[in-house]
Amino acid sequence: MATPHFLTLFDATTDELEQLLRRAEELKALHARGACHEPLRGKVLAMLFEKSSTRTRVSFEAGMDQLGGSAIFLSPQDSQLGRGEPVEDTARVLSRMVDAVMVRTFAHETLERFAAYSQVPVINGLSDSFHPCQVLADMQTFREYRGAIQGRTVAWIGDGNNMCHSYINAAERFGFHLRIGCPEGFDPEPAYLAAAGERVSIQRDPAEAVAGAALVVTDVWASMGQEAEQSHREKAFAPYRVTADLMAAAAEDALFMHCLPAHRGEEVDAKVIDGPQSVVWEEAGNRLHAQKALLEWLLLHPETGTPGAAEPI
Repeated sequence: MATPHFLTLFDATTDELEQLLRRAEELKALHARGACHEPLRGKVLAMLFEKSSTRTRVSFEAGMDQLGGSAIFLSPQDSQLGRGEPVEDTARVLSRMVDAVMVRTFAHETLERFAAYSQVPVINGLSDSFHPCQVLADMQTFREYRGAIQGRTVAWIGDGNNMCHSYINAAERFGFHLRIGCPEGFDPEPAYLAAAGERVSIQRDPAEAVAGAALVVTDVWASMGQEAEQSHREKAFAPYRVTADLMAAAAEDALFMHCLPAHRGEEVDAKVIDGPQSVVWEEAGNRLHAQKALLEWLLLHPETGTPGAAEPI
């Protein structure tokens, strides 16, 4: 049987994603009660980082510890990948030593090659194309504050980047309409837009993108590796800053999210990210619980050969 992976949201069905969100809520409640829940005792997660991170490393490492397992952090200097070992060879070796691998990398192809040669589940901790773990936490956060997102309107404001791509996937999987407010030249990949069909639309006017939206989401204007484009991007995205006036065009009870780190005064004003509509801190914290649910699902999945299932709460 095929080894389960989580490289994009399309590696799970809508029902499975909904189950993951329900499980994340259960695990969050369990953690809040201080209860011990260690279904992954003896399991080891390897974490390969080509891109640095705060939230991804801490959430996966803490999550494995809380579930009774352990995590090994490997930067490019800590593995032979940094010295030119083929991705395929690293996958063959690591997957014989650990129970799952999380990879945070540049090219999405690296993840796909790694997964193709891995004997254990591989998780996308971020690639230049997708960031599914973050969007999973975003969906959990919206559920907590506003209930089901199905049928709602979500506004993505800014670059058509990896987060935008995962929101396009989420629109298909969770059944909401996504309006993408971005300047010309910064659209998401046409193939992803085409696949989403009427679920997704492009708006050049940010006010039209957020009109009546239940959720407004943005990200930095220059992602890691795009620092040389900062000046050009600042000019292009200046009209797309999320301000209090822009939020006023959304639904009265609209939420604001940002995957962080944020640059106040660039992609978002301080009044918004630190204001009452912002749920970014809960969103960040939910990375822990969404990923714990994901780790349970992958490591206790029938196809991984591990008997049993996560104990009910």
